[in-house]
Amino acid sequence: MTKGKTRRSFIKKMALSSSIIPSFPYLISDNYTQKLTLDRSYEFENFTSNDQINIALIGCGIQGIINTNVALQVPGVKLIAVCDLYNGRLDRAKELWGKDLFVSRDYRLILNRTDVDAVIVATPDHWHRRITIDSMESGKAVYCEKPMIQNFNEGHDIIKTYNKTGKVCQIGSQTMSSLGNEKAKELYEDGAIGEIVMLDMFNDRNSIEGAWQYPIPPDADQKSIDFDFFLGDTPKVPYDLKRFFRWRNYQDYGTGVAGDMFVHAFSSLNYIISSNGPKRALSTGGLRYWKDGRNVPDINICLYDYPKTKNHEAFNASLRVNFISGSGGGSGFKLIGTEGAMEVSSNYCKLIRSKKGEIPSNYSLSAFTEKIQKKIKKSYTKKKNENKVKPKNYGESLWEAPSNYKGGHYDHFYNFFQAIRGNGKIIQNPTFGLRAAGAALLANKSYFEKKVIKWNPESMIIE
Repeated sequence: MTKGKTRRSFIKKMALSSSIIPSFPYLISDNYTQKLTLDRSYEFENFTSNDQINIALIGCGIQGIINTNVALQVPGVKLIAVCDLYNGRLDRAKELWGKDLFVSRDYRLILNRTDVDAVIVATPDHWHRRITIDSMESGKAVYCEKPMIQNFNEGHDIIKTYNKTGKVCQIGSQTMSSLGNEKAKELYEDGAIGEIVMLDMFNDRNSIEGAWQYPIPPDADQKSIDFDFFLGDTPKVPYDLKRFFRWRNYQDYGTGVAGDMFVHAFSSLNYIISSNGPKRALSTGGLRYWKDGRNVPDINICLYDYPKTKNHEAFNASLRVNFISGSGGGSGFKLIGTEGAMEVSSNYCKLIRSKKGEIPSNYSLSAFTEKIQKKIKKSYTKKKNENKVKPKNYGESLWEAPSNYKGGHYDHFYNFFQAIRGNGKIIQNPTFGLRAAGAALLANKSYFEKKVIKWNPESMIIE
């Protein structure tokens, strides 16, 4: 994107060629509303058992199962091994994917297998760095669930190993490869919203599951769970089922609401506007309701400053999460610009362009005499007419994925497996992953240290 694109250049073009839709329909005058369909085509071959990609799952919890079920929808992919530290999840893996699966509580036995081509790392956050690095060094391609890191100092180690081994490594932020994101990127680069001035993101939840109070199985005990292995390099603590099954609630193992949800926003935002991320963050919030032993907030609000770059002007981002929203659940992701706004999700993109108030109303004119009011109105109208160099096109355009769309999660795995086969590059490599996770983790550091945190998005280090 060249700096300074405005609605004028967007309208002048009138038609957008795209791999998502064939063209952009002609814009009609004032207050139009149009609804369009996004589409996606996939390239598949007839795969035999000799050229299929054999995958293994490391971490067979909620997200691990979701990831694997989506990955197996892509033709030419077979699951052959599963690792988890709770025996019940290994039993569940065989229920889901067959009794012939190789299962283990030690991920290193998975990496020793020569028939495993790629692994899905869906462990607690504090294990991401070690297992991702070990996997690439053992010759495996890696799909690492977001956030890529738990701590800032871990990311560069993963990038170094990625560059050294040359193995494919995709960071798993599910909406990254979606139709909604791709359309938003196309529109932004064509100047549809002018210069971005703000991102507004929120996520409201009002349930025990939404607040990570996951159920604890009655058969869980010290024999069925390898709790010591789970702790890894974290401080040694007594056996605790809550820490194992509800690890997101603890700083030792998770990354709080920022690492869980802010990272999605930064992945999409940085992709859409081709940015490396923010330079400063200020966070607040608190533990307002879920006082169940957790030591991370259940409400978090963070303000970010993005610097001016060749791809965008300086702007601000506001991100918030509320785990006890009495009004009910909901979420939003909106890019707001000088000429319009876009609401974006995995399955749709809505472009909104509104009239800008250019002539004073009675609100400000009422303090003047009737004679002066007429003169002011006349001067503003004349100025507006003289500067009128673009046609009217105020309204809404909604692009939606069809009902049979497989979803952004599927597209992300499709991208991953295509890269393994040498058919293109991954969309979220470890450098991209560190910039998204690093930006999210700024919220945690600011919250706990109660101060503004500065970050260099180019070198990806705290300043």
